[in-house]
Amino acid sequence: MLILDGIRVLDFTQYLAGPTVGRLMAEMGAEIIKIELAPGGDPSRLLPIADRGRSGYFIQQNRGKQSLALDLGTAEGDAIVRELIAAADVVLENFGPGVMEKKRLAWPDIQAINPRVVMASLSAYGRESPLAHKTGYDWAAQAFAGVMHMTGDPDGPPTPVGIAIADVGSGVHAFSAIGYALFHRAQTGAGQWLDISMVDCLFHMHDVSLQGYTLTRGDYRPNRQGSHHELIAPFGVFRGPRGYIAVLSLQLQWKNVCAALGRPDLVEDPRYATPEDRARRRAELVELIESWMRGFADDEAVIAALEAHRVPCAPVMDPVDAIQHPYFRERGMVREIEDPVMGPLTVPGFPLRFSAQPERLDLVAPTLGQHNAEVLERVLGYDAERIRALSAAGVLVSGER
Repeated sequence: MLILDGIRVLDFTQYLAGPTVGRLMAEMGAEIIKIELAPGGDPSRLLPIADRGRSGYFIQQNRGKQSLALDLGTAEGDAIVRELIAAADVVLENFGPGVMEKKRLAWPDIQAINPRVVMASLSAYGRESPLAHKTGYDWAAQAFAGVMHMTGDPDGPPTPVGIAIADVGSGVHAFSAIGYALFHRAQTGAGQWLDISMVDCLFHMHDVSLQGYTLTRGDYRPNRQGSHHELIAPFGVFRGPRGYIAVLSLQLQWKNVCAALGRPDLVEDPRYATPEDRARRRAELVELIESWMRGFADDEAVIAALEAHRVPCAPVMDPVDAIQHPYFRERGMVREIEDPVMGPLTVPGFPLRFSAQPERLDLVAPTLGQHNAEVLERVLGYDAERIRALSAAGVLVSGER
């Protein structure tokens, strides 16, 4: 039995933040019915990189889902959705402000249809929020949450994180919250609504910024640090013989760093006695460590020397190089899948490991409306004639990609 066997999810989401939730739940065996709006469905079907009219972006985020594509502007389409809500355990949505209200599918409407359902709404600024009216994508959330302010060179402009950390991060937060909401339902029988904000999910990742400012009574003002931490050293990214290497030393590791460098004298050097002392002299330490690294033939030899003294370190990996790395291969984090339209492609694997569900599912992304008939027949009991009539009337739509 898969962990989420028997859990039916009605997924109204599109692009990335919302689809992340259903993608993770599909990996655990949940039934994901993806509601795609006529005529084109999820707009991410049009995103690059595409091949033969099909988007790799869409495939990665929607494997294992069933596509039900319909016109919600029709009475029949609206009725189908309400019947499915009554049969669902979870409802997901990440529409723009006011969309679910206009469709009479906001939380009060959903709850009236199915009091046991768990509904998760993902948005940039939250639904119950003074900024609920604002639209936003990942980089807007990074900017507003202070993440962009903390990323980049100290004297340079704020820099976005190079991956969709707000979208995926909020999706993972919603995924975890749904699990607890389902546990609560098992205890009480009642569903509930989850209001997940991309900004909130990023803002709570701040580690030192808020408490550091208040504890120093404003003397410490958080700012981007570039390649090296401003409060502790050596703690940053160093140029190795060929690439870059992250070396991370807190107070307990400092003596190990000195041993690796062949400089045990530095342990007792008063200039480097505390993390704060070393942080003030971090430019000296950067030159010292990079000069030592230049004495090695390659980055692997540097890392071996550091690890021999239990110094935390890691090569700065290119994601493409990671595809062939044994760590990612053995952990199942590189998945080579076969799409029926696009053919072979590589995607990240499922990051959670459960002893009760060790197998990895072979999941395929749907074509538009691929499961129209199957969902309506199996879940709602519609017969073939009724389904053909809905297709002929344009209530149901489909596509080859």
